[in-house]
Amino acid sequence: MELLSPAGNLEKLRAAINFGADAAYLSGPGFGLRAASTEFSPADLFTALDEAHAKGVKVYVTVNATPHENEYPALSDYLDLLARVKPDGLIVSDPGVILLCRERLPGVAIHLSTQANAVSSAACRAWYGLGVKRIVLARELSLAEIREIRKNVPADLALEAFVHGSMCVSYSGRCLLSGYFTGRDANRGDCTQPCRWKYRIEHLRGELIEESRPDEPIPVEEDAGGTFILASRDLSMIEHLADLADAGVSSLKIEGRMKSALYVAAVTNAYRMALDALARGETAPDPRLIAELESVSHREYSTGFYYGNPHDDPNVVSRPGYLGEKSFLAAVVGYDEATGLALCEQRNKCAVGDEVEILSPGQFGRAFTVASLFDEDGAPVDSTPHPGMRFSLPVPFPVAAGDLLRCHARSGENG
Repeated sequence: MELLSPAGNLEKLRAAINFGADAAYLSGPGFGLRAASTEFSPADLFTALDEAHAKGVKVYVTVNATPHENEYPALSDYLDLLARVKPDGLIVSDPGVILLCRERLPGVAIHLSTQANAVSSAACRAWYGLGVKRIVLARELSLAEIREIRKNVPADLALEAFVHGSMCVSYSGRCLLSGYFTGRDANRGDCTQPCRWKYRIEHLRGELIEESRPDEPIPVEEDAGGTFILASRDLSMIEHLADLADAGVSSLKIEGRMKSALYVAAVTNAYRMALDALARGETAPDPRLIAELESVSHREYSTGFYYGNPHDDPNVVSRPGYLGEKSFLAAVVGYDEATGLALCEQRNKCAVGDEVEILSPGQFGRAFTVASLFDEDGAPVDSTPHPGMRFSLPVPFPVAAGDLLRCHARSGENG
């Protein structure tokens, strides 16, 4: 099975490549449903394809917005750019866009976005008839349903499924809450994620209050089943990869283009190691892989819809707040074997005496204590407070460019 990782920018793409992704998906400047993330500029797109292909990694570009009539001229220009970039696939949801992609990029595979909500073999065959080569299945399908779809669609139609990351409170991302609260449309790439906001209930008035909008109460009704608020648990299927393979899934998709490079690296690394173990006949993942997934920023995990309707589970809604204990301190950019010093680029403050870990591809985190730190000129320093600064530190084992330095998360830091 292909391991498909998110890439919100070049740093995250490089993390995905370095830590074992077979393919990455990203958005160019427009039409990609991640307006709030760092999109790839035209120059970045060419760089991304060159670097990925040099490592044998495929790149799929998202064009899964639903453009209005007046946006088609800009879309045509954008597809002309992608024709020069030559991605390995285009992730599309709108039938008109599919036909335009086939016209402008005839040699590039079309993947149907999960935004199109494909939940049956009949729908999959219809999309196949329009030239789609891969279906990114709706998250609302069980493994049993996927197995039946696989039996009833052409053999050369690939099936892709999400295995890790955020789940949406609405139907495969077709949510109206963001537009309702802020005017920013989730279905056009500008979601403000109101399902993750902090709310309280004024029981006496029967109102729901979002903490930053105290003057805009929302009436709440409660029945015998109680009142259910919005934030779903995150998805994690690392313990069930054999079941996904048995169901006929050929690509495993990790959600998270807006997450940190450490998140991309750690999650990709864990699933890469689990897939490699599965290929060796090991069906139960190493418990340390599950611990790795617990270390990154996430909500409580679940298996989503794969083993039945999660709404039958009273714990489908996550408790407030994100979990995760590891913070991204720096990226290793070089290593001097003679001195044992690793040259790093700062992402969060590091200090002498910190207990830290190096995360390397195909390995679990290796721990050590920061004995000393040096600035880029070689002068000793007590800490690394400046964003993006370069510094060196002694590491008690060999490391390589692309490895990541992390520690237990401190308040306000991005894991």
